[in-house]
Amino acid sequence: MSNAANDADVGPVVYVIDDDAAIRASLDTLLRSVGLRVICFGSIAEFRAAQSEDVVSCLLLDVRLRGESGLVFQQTEDRPRIPIVFITGFANVEVCRKALKGGAVDFLVKPFADQELIDAVNSALAFDAKRRAENDTRDRLQQSFELLTRREREVLAYVISGALNKQIASYLGLSVITVKLHRASVMRKMNASSLADLVRKAEAIGVQLPAA
Repeated sequence: MSNAANDADVGPVVYVIDDDAAIRASLDTLLRSVGLRVICFGSIAEFRAAQSEDVVSCLLLDVRLRGESGLVFQQTEDRPRIPIVFITGFANVEVCRKALKGGAVDFLVKPFADQELIDAVNSALAFDAKRRAENDTRDRLQQSFELLTRREREVLAYVISGALNKQIASYLGLSVITVKLHRASVMRKMNASSLADLVRKAEAIGVQLPAA
């Protein structure tokens, strides 16, 4: 099922990981009161054992946990790549700096205002929605790029480098008419409305410029 279909069916979800049952219950109640879906866990191990949903989501994560800590989990390569909002009862500038440097969306020190938490969670969910949309766009562009022939990819590389049709023809040993045909096919397959649009799409998927 596509991401868009999944999102429409079940909506965003906030995962909460905190080893204090009372805090989990409080966060669950607060977030549900503003219409968010919430799934709570008492440890990183519990979260790892569960299957994350393929929807817009974020992680509300305590810094200090029994077992694997929140900061250690943030740095692991196999964790779900969803935005993290850290919460902690210990104000520590170095810990905060490390969490934010690691990509955390926010870092809240208990006790925090309800609205402060809600705003942080909404920002994280918006960040994830944007990330997923950009990933979907890149995937579609990559699929379009895969439709290009080897020669069309060569022409594309020269086009986005700024080469004129005459120059491309000379570089590739083709006629200008043939280059124009390949160029038109590239524009069609990449669904590009203009040269600027083609350049933007090529850059988005990392098309390499031709070697000097």
